[in-house]
Amino acid sequence: MGRPPRARSFFLLAPRWRAARPRTSFPKTPPPKGEAGGEPCLVWWLLTKTESLAAAASRNPPNPEPMPPSPPTPAAPKTIADFFARPAKRLRAAPAASLSSNSSPSSLSPEQRRRADTNLALARARRNLRLAESKAQASGGAPKLEELLVEETWAEALRGELRKSYALELCRFVAHERLHGPLPVYPPPHLVFHALNATPFDRVKAVIIGQDPYHGPGQAMGLSFSVPEGIKIPSSLGNIFKELKKDLGCTVPSHGNLERWAVQGVLMLNTVLTVREHQANSHAKKGWEQFTDEVIKTISQKKSGLVFLLWGNSAQSKTRCVFVLFCRLIDETKHHILKSAHPSGLSANRGFFGCRHFSKTNEILEKLGLSAIDWQL
Repeated sequence: MGRPPRARSFFLLAPRWRAARPRTSFPKTPPPKGEAGGEPCLVWWLLTKTESLAAAASRNPPNPEPMPPSPPTPAAPKTIADFFARPAKRLRAAPAASLSSNSSPSSLSPEQRRRADTNLALARARRNLRLAESKAQASGGAPKLEELLVEETWAEALRGELRKSYALELCRFVAHERLHGPLPVYPPPHLVFHALNATPFDRVKAVIIGQDPYHGPGQAMGLSFSVPEGIKIPSSLGNIFKELKKDLGCTVPSHGNLERWAVQGVLMLNTVLTVREHQANSHAKKGWEQFTDEVIKTISQKKSGLVFLLWGNSAQSKTRCVFVLFCRLIDETKHHILKSAHPSGLSANRGFFGCRHFSKTNEILEKLGLSAIDWQL
């Protein structure tokens, strides 16, 4: 057997492939020994091209590549709640005027501070009124008296008073009158303690003592001498406005709502807090007098420098001794007492007109370093 023939190059065995790609002309391979010429070789051409590129790179080294950026922090996976959450609101820059020192509380004028304080106290009184009304509605129209005293400062100052036997009997009497009585009872349940709920214990500066509530429909609102807006002004309140105009020059208002006096620290307390329609003093001597006497005695003992405006014999009796064993409800050595006739049409001309109690009250409060009452409604 002879020697096998010499293996030929791939390109020599595939002439069709060379004819199919005429676009590329490869350089010929170095001729093998003993032969002339050569055949195109892709491998030899790639090696030659790679060597030339390497030589060019060695002559002109490229710029160093920058450091790759750090990979971003993976975001926390979203939950279903994220798709319903509202986007955060962008905060607006505060106007320059609000950042100035002129708007700080210390730079407010005394009148501005007084108005701001009155508005806050009025909002507190309205909150107490809504709370008392909700409790009255939840009880079916005849709630316990203790539930209607919602002002915390008075509930603390009179702790346990409405749980005494006389107060529980009074509560049963008023509830029976409202549910089974022959006539309506005034004021509505949520306004029974409006004088205390509108004037917190720590804000009391002056006290105006009345008798029993107005007994006409829609008149009584829990404050002595006061009627809601839209109700005709009674004669006693009309005389009060006349004296106020003569004393301080205040304009006579078109309504009789004295709530703004109450929130400024004027406790407008009747000695009896409920009444039957068209029957004055119908709830007298049922226990209300004992309760309101305790209120007066509490503020007399625990506070000092109050101004008591006592109009008429019934109010002035709070400064007299009740029998020999009982002391006065109002300590005249600690407080200021202003007395005059009652402002009713029968007695106003016998000492109420010209008493100037409103200006005198402000003079006393200012001497004590307290803010005066703005009597203008």
